[in-house]
Amino acid sequence: MTLPKLHIAVLMGGWSSERPVSLMSGEGVAKALESRGHQVTRIDMDRDVALRLSETKPDVVFNALHGTPGEDGTVQGMMDLMGLTYTHSGLATSVIAIDKELTKSALVPHGIPMPGGRIVDCDELYERDPLKRPYVLKPVNEGSSVGVAIVTDEGNYGQPISRDAKGPWQLFDRLLAEPFIRGLELTTAVIGNKALMVTELKPKSGFYDFDAKYTDGMTEHVCPAEIPDDIAEACKDIALRAHKLLGCKGASRSDFRWDDQRGVEGLFLLEVNTQPGMTPLSLVPEQAKHCGMSYEDLVEEIVAEAIRDKAQGNRAGEAK
Repeated sequence: MTLPKLHIAVLMGGWSSERPVSLMSGEGVAKALESRGHQVTRIDMDRDVALRLSETKPDVVFNALHGTPGEDGTVQGMMDLMGLTYTHSGLATSVIAIDKELTKSALVPHGIPMPGGRIVDCDELYERDPLKRPYVLKPVNEGSSVGVAIVTDEGNYGQPISRDAKGPWQLFDRLLAEPFIRGLELTTAVIGNKALMVTELKPKSGFYDFDAKYTDGMTEHVCPAEIPDDIAEACKDIALRAHKLLGCKGASRSDFRWDDQRGVEGLFLLEVNTQPGMTPLSLVPEQAKHCGMSYEDLVEEIVAEAIRDKAQGNRAGEAK
């Protein structure tokens, strides 16, 4: 789809823990759109965002927000009520995908392999381990590995976890506990209805947390991943199926852990990101580039899909 020259509002910033990443994503998107001749209005989201969008009257809103309330359905519902055309997933998909337990409920019955685990009250952690160590604790509805802790026998959190130990239990009342899966960190981007490729992420120290994702030099991206063909195809198949089952639009990124001692049986989907980063270190633009799609082409393709979906009335009937 060849885009006419449009007035596009780039929605970025906000007040989530991922605000700095969103600002970088939004600025990159804005510059790409301007380079293609589009009129761009940058909007750093605040509580008056509906008024600002109403005054701006854009043809399309490029949603470059990360975390709540830009990725959890709140902003999507507002834009639906306003009748705006916007990029990425809509309300129902966003509500499900931001919540790791809801995501499992939507995908596991369809054969998508995901780790087991359960929701725990943080007070329980100070009395006993919810799972056999090693295990992972993570917020139910945060992205970018915000607030993730790996609890091992050798760790310094205590046994059981001490109330004074620094970790996500000091920030959240409830956490998702999952078995720790040894092995490789893999990720696959989906653009439209095509899974691109698989990247292996090799943090220089620790694990692939927020700092490792967004600090230059802290993580090596092996793109394409040096893994067996059957594992790469399995990642792409699962990522595309999850994208479709959840009703994702525009771009998504599926994150995996692969226990390379177990073959395909050791591959597990961890989460689906409905608004993956668009920063210079982000994985979706990197995979797109390896597939011959420039950053500018990627941004315009995401906008074009939003326009097609609006014209076809596809936004409402998302999550299956």
